[in-house]
Amino acid sequence: MAQTSLPLHEKKELIVRHLQEVLGDDKLTEILKERDVKVYWGTATTGKPHIAYFVPMSKIADFLKAGCHVTILLADLHAYLDNMKAPWELLELRTKYYEAVIKAMLESINVPLNKLNFVKGTDYQLDKKYTLDVYRLTSVVTEHDAKKAGAEVVKQVDHPLLSGLLYPGLQALDEEYLDVDAQFGGVDQRKIFTFAEKYMPALGYRKRIHLMNPMVPGLTGSKMSSSEEDSKIDLLDDSAAVKRKLKKAFCEPGNIENNGLLAFVKHVIYSVYGEFEILRKEEFGGNIVYKNFHDLEKDFAEEKVHPGDLKNSLQSALDKLLDPIRTKFQSPELKELTAKAYPKPVKAKAKKGGGGSGDQANQIDETKIAGRLDMRVGKIISAKMHPDATSLYLEEIDFGEESGPRTVISGLAGLVPLESLKDRLVIGLCNLKPQKMRGIESNAMLLCSSKTTDEVRSVEPLDPPNGSQVGDRIYVDGLNDVKPDERLNPKRKIWEKVQADLKVSSDGQALWKDFALMSLKGRVSSATLRDANIS
Repeated sequence: MAQTSLPLHEKKELIVRHLQEVLGDDKLTEILKERDVKVYWGTATTGKPHIAYFVPMSKIADFLKAGCHVTILLADLHAYLDNMKAPWELLELRTKYYEAVIKAMLESINVPLNKLNFVKGTDYQLDKKYTLDVYRLTSVVTEHDAKKAGAEVVKQVDHPLLSGLLYPGLQALDEEYLDVDAQFGGVDQRKIFTFAEKYMPALGYRKRIHLMNPMVPGLTGSKMSSSEEDSKIDLLDDSAAVKRKLKKAFCEPGNIENNGLLAFVKHVIYSVYGEFEILRKEEFGGNIVYKNFHDLEKDFAEEKVHPGDLKNSLQSALDKLLDPIRTKFQSPELKELTAKAYPKPVKAKAKKGGGGSGDQANQIDETKIAGRLDMRVGKIISAKMHPDATSLYLEEIDFGEESGPRTVISGLAGLVPLESLKDRLVIGLCNLKPQKMRGIESNAMLLCSSKTTDEVRSVEPLDPPNGSQVGDRIYVDGLNDVKPDERLNPKRKIWEKVQADLKVSSDGQALWKDFALMSLKGRVSSATLRDANIS
């Protein structure tokens, strides 16, 4: 097997750059001394691929530049086994769609397809030898280890199907049957990778190298997901849709933590183009080209780059990436394939007299969704600068709980005077999943009104009703009988859906749609801001 002419250190640098972790680094070096590395990346053919797929595509481009032999596994059987995310009758169509759209993505970033090998899982995973190995594996793997291995990848339910427990074993066996040296995936695959390292030798097969990409947050700050419309941009979205979704994307001034826009620029735009241009009016400094991501991140953290300019610039870069894909999928054949692989859901008609199926009962009642927020009056006991961030405050807020005050981190530095927060009554959202921000866990969100006028952003905490006491519940008028969730499920995006309709009226009243935010003491308000957003 011929080697690429690049020096060994350059090949290895291309292979490992931007990765979060490598298991088997010494083995990688040993193989590179003798020959080029064989790598595979697999993707379960479930929901429609979105722009986050450019992250692994950019790494695949690096592998090819380093002379690696790359196999892309279209894991159709895995897609079915993962809690039947892809119906059996749609597997063939979705596999064809994935191959077509992945090829279009690679072409859009100038990756030559002749160096790639596409393999469909069911082409070998139903063979006798592979099936016997699955049975051999089940004789040595415990239920505990199988469930643990798939915890970050396979959909978790109270009573899991046996299919989900088989999933990690099949992915481990793929390494042997695809005859590769290394498997590439996101760091969310780590437990499956360590599972493979433990159990493949038990079948007489060698350990493989495991290359892990960091997880890139979605537009709302969480992992991009095919099932969460607000968190992703589809590869076939038109320019107007891209602009609309970017406009809604979470991008707080100076906040570089969980910033999906900056993460995408780092892992895709710089990998593909080697630079990123911020587009802005001459009066605000004009266009500026950043040759490295560190300088861009530094300027954003220091608020020299405005979120609006970052969004507009990223839209331009995304359109450049997506235009070739959009054009290719205008063909009648690919339009038909898309429609058949992902048919539009048919809305079920409601039965007279109420009731409905179990699935309907589990759906979010959109008319009462705001009642699921646990909003309470709190008192700020202390407030200081975050020790590791110039744009964040660190607060201790008493919400009247026996467990004591909660630690809350808010991006108010430079927007709200620190001294104005001490002993102030505020409103907190208390049932979000705790989130670490620069190493410190925040256990609630301080609700504020905000408004941008002439590129100047104004922010102020919402004011509880007069006479409020610590711990008073804040609710949407008419929804005081709805019990808040103990904790909002991040995957359901309850907060994001409610937040889109939170606002401050022209007379300073806090509203959800046209309903007041209030307590038994009266209405919530904003002291000075009018016609503002609430977040």
